[in-house]
Amino acid sequence: MSTIAATAIAVPQPRAGASTRDWIAVLAGMIGAFMAILNIQITNASLLDIEGGIGTGVDNGAWISTSYLIGEIVVIPLTAYFSNVFSFRRYILVNSILFPLFSMACAFAHDLGTMILLRGLQGFAGGVLIPMAFTMVLTKLPKNQQPLGLAIFALSVTFAPAIGPTIGGYLTENYGWQTIFFINTIPSLIMAAALALTLEKQPMQLHLLKEGDWAGIFTMAIGLSALQTVLEEGNKDDWFSSPFIIKLSILAFVFLAAFIWIELTVKKPLVKLRLLTQRNFGIGVLVNVLVGVALFGTVYILPQYLGQVQRYNAEQIGNVLAWTGLPQLLLIPLVPVLMKRFDARYIGFLGISIFAISCFMNIMLSADNAGDQFWIPNIVRAIGQALVLTPITAITTAGIAPSDAAAASGLTNMLRNLGGAVGTATLGTVLTKREQFHSNIIGQSVTLTRDEVRDRLSKLTGYFIQHGVTDPAVASHKAIVAIGQIVKRQALILGFSDTFAVIGVVLALAAIALLFTKKPQIGGGAGAH
Repeated sequence: MSTIAATAIAVPQPRAGASTRDWIAVLAGMIGAFMAILNIQITNASLLDIEGGIGTGVDNGAWISTSYLIGEIVVIPLTAYFSNVFSFRRYILVNSILFPLFSMACAFAHDLGTMILLRGLQGFAGGVLIPMAFTMVLTKLPKNQQPLGLAIFALSVTFAPAIGPTIGGYLTENYGWQTIFFINTIPSLIMAAALALTLEKQPMQLHLLKEGDWAGIFTMAIGLSALQTVLEEGNKDDWFSSPFIIKLSILAFVFLAAFIWIELTVKKPLVKLRLLTQRNFGIGVLVNVLVGVALFGTVYILPQYLGQVQRYNAEQIGNVLAWTGLPQLLLIPLVPVLMKRFDARYIGFLGISIFAISCFMNIMLSADNAGDQFWIPNIVRAIGQALVLTPITAITTAGIAPSDAAAASGLTNMLRNLGGAVGTATLGTVLTKREQFHSNIIGQSVTLTRDEVRDRLSKLTGYFIQHGVTDPAVASHKAIVAIGQIVKRQALILGFSDTFAVIGVVLALAAIALLFTKKPQIGGGAGAH
């Protein structure tokens, strides 16, 4: 048995029913997972304010989110190993304290470099909390109670990204951007206290540091960090036309290839990639990755549309997105009841399909599509998302032995977050390219040879002259600029429409892939064999 596999055994596997103490521990873990995932998106609606506060340009502000994601993605697969070395209880407690401390420190950052460092450390501490909450569901709860635990975990994964910009936008508009970094404090204190009281004390096994897969840790950290940077900076730098992106891409490829080779050949791998050969786990992880693209992608694209096209502020954007998150609070707890009556594969298929439909509802955008017009698509999306994560997780973990729970948790959560990062970068590129495409097409029709264009220019010129522009040549120039802005805005709207269509297609592929899994045992979970 590998070092990583031993991690899950450190927490006793109950047989009959979980005790109150176990449930308190699981729920405390969920607070950590929720806060960690919330903080991926909480800065999205407030980036302009943060950029102004720390005195950096718009192009660099994305690093505030990227650095957090890098820290989180790198630490998630390390969690199983380090929780075995330092003990499950000690490791989660230390990180549940470090997480709010690094978060509060971000509020006092006065330059981009400091903010990037602190956000990276916050992500490194927060990333630990996600797989450990997942592992507790698979090890502290018996198989028949795991669907309820997985539903609570699903609430963290889907509700947190949806509500993140809402909370961030409200706090930023009313109390200043610094306040979004204090939101973790009280929940983290509650979590730490509950975990300290409920988790069993275990001795550290520092001798395992000598047996660690350090080559795997090193190659993975370098490879994932380089890949995440490529994904974030690629679109801005026009991808492979940039020497910086080319060098980083080579670095990512070399180190990740070395990492995969190491993990498949060493006795005690950091990440048990061979788990992917199990049918349900392999397909389930693929579906998780595709759903991650959509989850993170929609939370990225919709605020961009509302901000760039409709000029919404942070709070207004948050209010629109709230209708994606709030209905899930009511719906997700009902999913375990459905799973007792219906095949989890069909529930997941239905959820992903509804999620896809909500995206296809946004493919005919116009300048009139503002917050109110997104209300119904967002409700539909909320219904779909509520039905997605719990059955997919149950299908993915069916057949995974309790001894592999921690390894499976790390791999699943890392790849879903990585899917989100890849998806966000890809969708950003799709948006840019499709905007350029539509701009060229529209621009070919907007020429001075057309009577409609000359008439519009004449009216706009007259408008500017009536509103204080005395020079006819200047007024004419302003009219031409105004026409150009109208074309650009319309091209941008069509680009967003195409991007929503891409997300819908990705979800359709995920729904089809899910049907190729085997039916999980009732209550599905790690205990299934």
